[in-house]
Amino acid sequence: MTDLTKLPVTVITGFLGSGKTTLIRHLMQNPGGKRLAIIVNEFGDVGVDGDILKSCAIPECPAENILELANGCICCTVADDFIPTIEALMALSPRPEHILIETSGLALPKPLLKAFDWPDIRSRITVDGVIALADAEAVAAGRFASNIDAVEAQRAADDSLDHETPLSEVFEDQIACADLILLTKPDLAGADGIEKAKEIIKAESPRSLPVVEVAEGVVDPRIILGLEAAAEDDMDARPSHHDAPHDHDHEDFDSIV
Repeated sequence: MTDLTKLPVTVITGFLGSGKTTLIRHLMQNPGGKRLAIIVNEFGDVGVDGDILKSCAIPECPAENILELANGCICCTVADDFIPTIEALMALSPRPEHILIETSGLALPKPLLKAFDWPDIRSRITVDGVIALADAEAVAAGRFASNIDAVEAQRAADDSLDHETPLSEVFEDQIACADLILLTKPDLAGADGIEKAKEIIKAESPRSLPVVEVAEGVVDPRIILGLEAAAEDDMDARPSHHDAPHDHDHEDFDSIV
């Protein structure tokens, strides 16, 4: 059972164009009675996403609770940007009751989760859940991202990105790390595309995961907030292509301990 005295964090991952910002905007407008804070890290579009979300600010999630990480992929700048940002949110008064983290489309979620092992963070925060958004039509077609050119442009623009992982492997890492999959844009995929996408996700997931179809980011916040997954406690159940010693040595929190 998750320690309820800890501040819950939900990590929202998925490629550029999968619907992350749309989902977060919906959660802001329907917070389920929770006081929210948001960390946005969509490199290349970060200012746009931040402005969109701040324009939707409400008393439960005021503009000062929406922080942007503009120095590159969050999984590559954990020490310099992510930890100080978390600490800044925790120092707010009143303190947020739930933090949402929108990762860059190319972020590998597991290195980010490892940051929550830092003792001072771990004692005060728990990862309530990792939500992976997947574009149903793109997954069914084997592209994984709705606009590959835009994703590759994002990769080229981010000097801090320290991996050149193929999109298929980034997708697999996102699925393997997730507690819940949101299958977005189901109307574009059609019934056959949705079933094919679900089959691909099931084949890539090391665990049995719920898959929920979501259109326009509309989902009951109770499905997203309150999973109590404590993801930081079961890292071994969330394999990554970068776990093996011979694989790419991604700069995660271990490198700064």
